[in-house]
Amino acid sequence: MDGLMRMGDMEADAVPEVALAPQGMEGALGDSLEEAFAGVTIGSDRYEPLADGEYDAVVLGTGLTECIMSGLLSVSGLKVLNVDRNQYYGGLSASLNLKQLFEKFKGVQVDPPESVFGKSRDYNVDLVPKFIMASGNMVNMLIYCDVAKYLDFKLVDGSFVFSGSRPHKVPVTPSEAMTSGLMGLLEKNRCRQFFSWVHFYDLEDESTWQKRDIRKVTMGEIYKYFGLQKDTIEFIGHSLALWRDESYIEQPALETVQKIKHYADSLARYGKSPYLYPLYGLGELPQSFARLSAVHGGTFMLGAAIDSVLYDSEGKACGVRAGNQAAKCKFVVGDHSYFPDKVQKKGKVVRCYCVLSSPPANTRDSNSCQIIIPARQTKTNRKSDIYVLVLSSAHKVAPEGKYIALVSTTVETDDPASELKPGLDLLGPIIDSFLAVDDMYEPASSGQADQCFITRSYDATTHFETAVDDVCDVYQRIFGKALDLSAPKPGSR
Repeated sequence: MDGLMRMGDMEADAVPEVALAPQGMEGALGDSLEEAFAGVTIGSDRYEPLADGEYDAVVLGTGLTECIMSGLLSVSGLKVLNVDRNQYYGGLSASLNLKQLFEKFKGVQVDPPESVFGKSRDYNVDLVPKFIMASGNMVNMLIYCDVAKYLDFKLVDGSFVFSGSRPHKVPVTPSEAMTSGLMGLLEKNRCRQFFSWVHFYDLEDESTWQKRDIRKVTMGEIYKYFGLQKDTIEFIGHSLALWRDESYIEQPALETVQKIKHYADSLARYGKSPYLYPLYGLGELPQSFARLSAVHGGTFMLGAAIDSVLYDSEGKACGVRAGNQAAKCKFVVGDHSYFPDKVQKKGKVVRCYCVLSSPPANTRDSNSCQIIIPARQTKTNRKSDIYVLVLSSAHKVAPEGKYIALVSTTVETDDPASELKPGLDLLGPIIDSFLAVDDMYEPASSGQADQCFITRSYDATTHFETAVDDVCDVYQRIFGKALDLSAPKPGSR
């Protein structure tokens, strides 16, 4: 199948179009015209109804996290209204063609020369591209919500870690460890023993522990027990367990061992790479979850600017207002841009989108790959890793013979662009590039007091694990229980 992963076949007549509600009174979608013109009273104020006028939940924004929440809430039996000020789905996780990239990041409306770039419409550049772990929670969520059938995925060619002077293929099995250029012969043997121990470790079978209870001993103690060197520890912690800093070393080893097993399971699922990416980019993901919500009764309004969230006498969200229209609700979910007074800045992320004519050197001519540059490898005082993500026409995001590379990291200095240099240096000749520096926000509170549940900004990582963690966190804050992806699928209840 040439790496193409079809998680299901979408029947053309199986799913209705997502309902788009007009902004005027003619857009009220109540059970009758009489209900539509009855008006909505919130507190002492009376409004024209926004869509149906009354919902269990209102979701503000159509980014991936928000659309996933719309789908989950609708599947749970709640009546959901999802509103976005933009005329398109995706928000910060939208996909742009090349002409749109020039307009957004360089402020110019041009037709990029096809002789240099190829056709603009052949580009689908994700603003926040992230790979999907083949056995990760994003795949579990796609399957659980029954939206995987709307998408086609293809394997990412490989994952690499920068060490010394070049990228190296990330080894995760004992056999790969023995052939890796990351380590000398003696270290390869120690690494092989470590991976074998991780593979066979079973919390229910003490004979597999080698007298190391990972619920109690730290990861640093485990590394010391196996005698692993710094470079080996670095790629295990950052490229397999996907930690973003070194704090995990002083924590119990349980979570790190689970993360390594998770990476190995993802690799074993299709045998070549632990990562998947959807054809035509991530822009299809929000729309798939939006369609799920619509199937279960959710209503979507694009191009509708929300002026304010309305609160009751106890300070709890009870509705949203757009001009002289309003919709009642029991709680509100949304991205940080709708709640400027309820979020706190947690830093900045810098991203550089580059157009290339060839893949980066030392990546085995991969059409798609991830390169992680651990902070220590930059030979600076950095604390944050640098991430490089490369895609091409193999995933239908660029014309034939062109590559899209994203270099990103958490900002630590007053010169964000210069912080990307170690990653940019790996790319070779760059046809053109587009730089973005974005603030990262997180909710200032859990949202349980005011019933405003705010999602987090996307971080600099090139994988979806932290984004899925945010979905699970928002779900937990709303319902007071963990999201159980092993429960019966929607529609089977």
